[in-house]
This record gives sequence, C-alpha cells and structure tokens, in this order.
Amino acid sequence: MIKVLLAEDMHMVRGALVALLNLEADIEVVAEVAAGDRILPAARSARPDVAVIDIDLPGMDGLTAAKEIHEHLPSCRTLILTSLGRPGTVRRALDAKVGGFLLKDAPAGKLADAVRSVSVGRRYIDSELALAAWETDDCPLTPREIEILSLAAGGRNVSDIAAELFLSAGTVRNYLAAVVTKLNATNRVHAIRIASDAEWL
Repeated sequence: MIKVLLAEDMHMVRGALVALLNLEADIEVVAEVAAGDRILPAARSARPDVAVIDIDLPGMDGLTAAKEIHEHLPSCRTLILTSLGRPGTVRRALDAKVGGFLLKDAPAGKLADAVRSVSVGRRYIDSELALAAWETDDCPLTPREIEILSLAAGGRNVSDIAAELFLSAGTVRNYLAAVVTKLNATNRVHAIRIASDAEWL
C-alpha cells in the first residue's frame, strides 16, 4: 500500500483529490494539510511514502516544503501539483529534487500513475513540460543584474537603487541597459516582464 500525504489549501480540491486517490486499491491518503508549514510535521507523524504538494500554499510554498522533506525525511518522495506549467517552475522543481511534477488539469488517471512512479523512485514529469524546461535557456543575467532588476521591478527608481547598493546612478543605468540588451527587450519594463515570466526574479 502506498501511503500518501496530500497538501492543498483549497478544501474542495483537496477533498476531491483525497477521494480520487483513495479509490485506488494500492493507494491510501494517510494525512492531509492545507498549509506548507504543516507538511513536514504531518509527514514526520504519518510517515507517508509520497507527499503530493500543491506548489502555491500559505505558510510556505510547495517547493520549499519539498526541500524540507528531502532534507529531513528522505524516505518520503515528493510530487508537485501546479496550475502553471512554466518551464522555470519545472526547473526549480527539479532543482528541489522533487520526484514528480504534474499539472492540476491533467487527466485524473495520471495522478495515481504519478504517485506510483514517484513511490518507487522514478521521476514523473509531463513530457511536454520536461521538453520545455530542457529547451529553456539558463538565465543570462549576473546576480548583480538580477538584484538591480528585482529592485526596479519593485518600483525603485535609479537613485533609490544606487543609494541602496552603494553604486552611482550611472552604474545602475549601465546595468539596466545591459539587462535590456541581454534579454532582447524593448525597454526596462519589457525586461522585467521577460525575467518575471522566466522566473529569474
């Protein structure tokens, strides 16, 4: 019997997923939580084989919770559920050592298949998502460029960024110009959108 912990903050969705998994003869949901910071304590108590975790949870996001499980309870595999299939999210999930990554709108049968695969140590990632993640370029920006662009995305002007980072305003403008060029953006706002969509910020 594969023991599952389910983490989903929407009660109706969680109830439906629990019912769906409990219909399987070889799967049993042994714990369910609605917040990310409750996952590790529940997993320590219930000792599930697989934790099925929504990526967007209150208290702690799903990927951070998956990392905690990987560090503190390595016998428990993790399967991430998300409504967003962006390549950057898939790459972050792989970096977090999750066992699987599944879109919430996948056919119902895929969830049970994913749980079974992950429980025996196999990776389960939608083939199109995996291909998109593989084809996505690594971030071309330096850590300093990301830092400056993040501050700009937060509404800071050049003078504020310069003062916070102990740089001259001209240096900040040069960094932002380099970012626009590297991302083939038309302007700073476009660069912020490109970097945000790629989950580099």
